[in-house]
Order: sequence, then C-alpha cells, then structure tokens
Amino acid sequence: QVQLVESGGGLVQPGGSLRLSCAASGSTLGYYYIGWFRQAPGNEREGVLCISNLDGSTYYSDSVKGRFTFSRDNAKNTVYLQLKSLKPEDTAVYYCAAHRGLVVPTTPIETYDYRGQGTQVTVSS
Repeated sequence: QVQLVESGGGLVQPGGSLRLSCAASGSTLGYYYIGWFRQAPGNEREGVLCISNLDGSTYYSDSVKGRFTFSRDNAKNTVYLQLKSLKPEDTAVYYCAAHRGLVVPTTPIETYDYRGQGTQVTVSS
C-alpha cells in the first residue's frame, strides 16, 4: 500500500510561484508512473501532467505547458510540481497519483493505483 501526501499549496498572487510536493510512503515512488491532477469548484478534474510509460515522456496539459515543471527526488521518495506565472484560473485542489500500469495523458485519476488527498492552490490578488 502506498500513501501519497501532497503539500505546498496556499494563497499566492497572480504571477507568483509555488512548489507542490507529493511524498510517498509504503513503497518506492520510482516504481510508479506519476500523474498530477487538479479540480476547481464546479469543474471536472483535469489532468495537469503525466509521466507516460509508453515512451517515458512527461506530458503537460496545454493550460500549464511552459509554466509548470515536474521533478522528483528519489532519495526523499518525493515528486514535485513547480508552478510559475500562476493565474487565477489555476486555482484548484491539486492531486498527485501513482500507477504501476499503463498511463497516457488521458488516463483518469480513478484508474491510478494510488492518489493523495490534495492540496489547495488559490491564486488571487
């Protein structure tokens, strides 16, 4: 069983930055393919990025491409999502998820083996 715990969310002004963390316990996160998702009030959950095991590439949604960056620290068993140039429309609860099986950018979070409880990001002046 893998436990994922997100942190790093908060209130930030437009144009600001945040770094979200997703710390894993119970297993080595390096064995899993990772997805980050977000859900704003009244909206469907949106895939932000995924590390696909089709070709090992990192896929970003068009809405965050060039502004969000994925990284990982295997020694800390933690993955990160760096958010820059934040916009009010980035306001959402952000979730990380981990999956051993096949993932592609359209794989929904419900398919992932494990997911965290989410961290709130609010972009407002």
